[in-house]
Amino acid sequence: MKVLGMISGTSHDGIDMAVVDFSVTNSALQGTVLHFDSVPYSAQLRTELINSLPPAATTLQKMCELDTRVGQEFAAAAQQAIDRVGPVDFICSHGQTMYHWVEDDRALGTLQIGQAAWLAEKTGAPVISDVRIRDITAGGHGAPLASLLDFLLLRSVPEKVGALNLGGISNITILDGDAAPLAYDVGPANALIDAVVTQGDLHRAGYDQGGRIAASGTVNQALLDYLLADPYYELQPPKTTGKEQFHYQYVSDALSNTGLDLSAADLVATLTQLTVETVAREVARLALDQVIVSGGGCFNPEMMGRLRQALPGVKVSESTRFGAPADSREAIVFALIGWHTAHGLPGNIASATGAPHASVLGTITPGAAPLQLPTPLAQPPASIQLQPNG
Repeated sequence: MKVLGMISGTSHDGIDMAVVDFSVTNSALQGTVLHFDSVPYSAQLRTELINSLPPAATTLQKMCELDTRVGQEFAAAAQQAIDRVGPVDFICSHGQTMYHWVEDDRALGTLQIGQAAWLAEKTGAPVISDVRIRDITAGGHGAPLASLLDFLLLRSVPEKVGALNLGGISNITILDGDAAPLAYDVGPANALIDAVVTQGDLHRAGYDQGGRIAASGTVNQALLDYLLADPYYELQPPKTTGKEQFHYQYVSDALSNTGLDLSAADLVATLTQLTVETVAREVARLALDQVIVSGGGCFNPEMMGRLRQALPGVKVSESTRFGAPADSREAIVFALIGWHTAHGLPGNIASATGAPHASVLGTITPGAAPLQLPTPLAQPPASIQLQPNG
C-alpha cells in the first residue's frame, strides 16, 4: 500500500511530504520511502498564517480563507508527489496546526486547518485527516504522535534511547527495553528563534540558516535564567505545548521583565542555548544513553554542536541512520499513521500521549472512486524497517 504523508509543522514554513510503500512480512512492517520533499508555502500565505497565530486576534472569515488556501497548497504539493511516483492508495494529511488548547495540564482541543476535500478533489485519492483529536477525546494530549514510528523503528536498540525532534517545538520519545514508551513536548526548539528572526527580518528564509546568527552572538545568562524558570519545564509528563505559549510576545515580555536590551545576535544565541539547556536537562534527568535527533534543528550546526557539548558521554546521532531522513521523519510518521488507520489499527501509543487507551485515528474523505478499505488486521506490526527506494 502506498501512502502519502503530509504535514506542516510549528515553523509554519511549508509542507513536508513522503510517499511510503508499505508491506507486511509476518509481524514486521517494511516501508520503502519512494519520495520525500519539502514545498515552501507562498510568502503571502506564510505571512498570513503567522499573523493569525496567538496571541494575535483573528476572525472566522480569515480562518475560513486560510483553511481553504492551506488545503489548496497541500493539494498542489500532493499532486506534485503523485506526478513523481504515480498514484497512491491513501493520503494522510496532518494539515497546519493553528491552536492546541491546553488548560490545567490537560489537552481539551486542537485545530489543524487545510481542508482535506481539496486534496481528495485534486488527486482523486482518499484522504485521512484530523488525526489528533481522537486521542484528545479519549483523554490524551493528541501528541507526540511520532512515538508510533519511534517505537516501531527503535525498540530493538539495546540502550535507553531518546528520539528527539527539533522542530518548532522539541519533543522526545523515551524507549527503555520492555517499558512502555514515554513521550512529551520538552519546550521550544526553533519556535522562538524563528519568531525573532521573522520579526526582525534578520534572514529572508525566516529562520537562522546554518545557525550563523547564533554563532555571531553571545549568550546572555540573565535572560537564559529567566526563560529557564518558566513553570512549563517543571510539569510532569505527559505534557504538550506550542506557539500558543512560545511566540514573539513571550520573548518581548521576557526582555521587558528583565530590563534587558540585547542585540539580535545575542538574543538568537540565548534562545538557541535555551533549546540546548532544556533538552540537556531532560536527557540527564532520564539518564539516556543515546539521543537520535530529527527535525529542522539537525541542519543548525550551532545548535547541534552545543547540544553535543552539553551531552558528554551520550551518543548523539540523526534519525537518517535508521532509515528516517531527519528532514522528512514527521511526514513518514503520518504516512505510517495513515496505513494504520486504513487497516483499522490504532495510530497512537497511549503511554506516550497520556490517553487511557489507543485509538484508530482520523477522519476519511473519499476520493474519486468508491471508498475501499483493506481487510482490517487483527494485530499491529511489531516493528518497522525503512529503506530508500532502490
